Amino acid sequence: MGLDRMTSAPNLPGMKRPLRSFFPLLMTVGIGLLLAPGCKKNDSTASDEIVIGEFASLTGATASFGQSAHKGVRMAVDETNAAGGVLGKKVRLVTEDDQSKPGEAATVVRRMISRDKPVAIIGEVASSRSLEAAPIAQENKIPMVSPASTNPKVTETGNYIFRVCFIDPFQGAVLSKFMLQKGWTKAAILMDVKQDYAVGLTEFFKEHFLKNGGTIVSEQSYSSGDKDFKAQLTSIRGEKPDAVLVAGYYNEAGLIAGQARELDMNVPLLGGDGWDSPSLVEVAGDAMNGHYFSNHFSSEDKSPAVQNFLARFRDKYKEVPDAMAALGFDATMLVFDAIRRAGTTDGPALRDALAASRDFPGVTGTITLDENRNATKPAVMLQVQDGKFRYVETVVP
Repeated sequence: MGLDRMTSAPNLPGMKRPLRSFFPLLMTVGIGLLLAPGCKKNDSTASDEIVIGEFASLTGATASFGQSAHKGVRMAVDETNAAGGVLGKKVRLVTEDDQSKPGEAATVVRRMISRDKPVAIIGEVASSRSLEAAPIAQENKIPMVSPASTNPKVTETGNYIFRVCFIDPFQGAVLSKFMLQKGWTKAAILMDVKQDYAVGLTEFFKEHFLKNGGTIVSEQSYSSGDKDFKAQLTSIRGEKPDAVLVAGYYNEAGLIAGQARELDMNVPLLGGDGWDSPSLVEVAGDAMNGHYFSNHFSSEDKSPAVQNFLARFRDKYKEVPDAMAALGFDATMLVFDAIRRAGTTDGPALRDALAASRDFPGVTGTITLDENRNATKPAVMLQVQDGKFRYVETVVP
């Protein structure tokens, strides 16, 4: 039966005409609800909580990264809530595991945005997975802050994408400078071709090293998940390098160090922040002794800020934090600071506040975001000694 025939029926005794009288009212109420402030996209001003999203590799090949970063994020949320929250509201953290799998980061971030409506997203450590998720955050105008993705392409995705770590052009130059200062002018390279992080780090290392008088005597590659590197190492050994850049993550780096020892390769190996994991030493044992890597943070830093963070982290988790934990903490606290400065969780306003971040006192150093939303900050060089990561020196931009 059509609506017109129903509304034109005669007014029989006891019958009312609800459709014509209530439809305008229902439409008005419905439109009002849709336009109510509480329904505004990505703004929890009218809510009693602020939702922060996080995606991390809690399981899978690089689970050490995700678990460490998550502990830092969780600690920042818990400490902030204990101190009264942000803008008088409690923070609710929603965390998704991307399982260290290609493609999974995009899936979990889409789901999180649709289901939980976070006002900002923290993640990821691995550049490849940040690059998967960044376009989704950008499209939805939700600020995304990476703790440790150093590939320059991450923030090039768009103006809603940020990071609190230095980037690979700087890190590559740090490794090159360190080699040259040691008098190691002949370098070999062993690179993970499946990781954007490793490819970028290699590119910027080579650019600086060659420009400043170094020579690349061998370039070899591998893929994430490989277990046997003896063919590449044998080829490198034949070229007699002074040092070898191993551009990749801790899982393979530990195996490479062990197999290099088996081949009697007595040359130093160097890596980037992708080596930073307790698993590095668990895999390699004492074969890792004497090798170096660049990083964002050293637990041996005697500054009051670092030592206070160490004490609180030990109290909460009964372990010493690594750089990923410290960067996860800094990324989250920077978001909270930006929300306070913006006075709102509205996406564009929060984006602008994050972009204006200057001299933020992070655990990993004072953080200033440049015009490309990258952090300008120092790096540290560490050496593995008896299973510990020992501080060697600080390198400023």
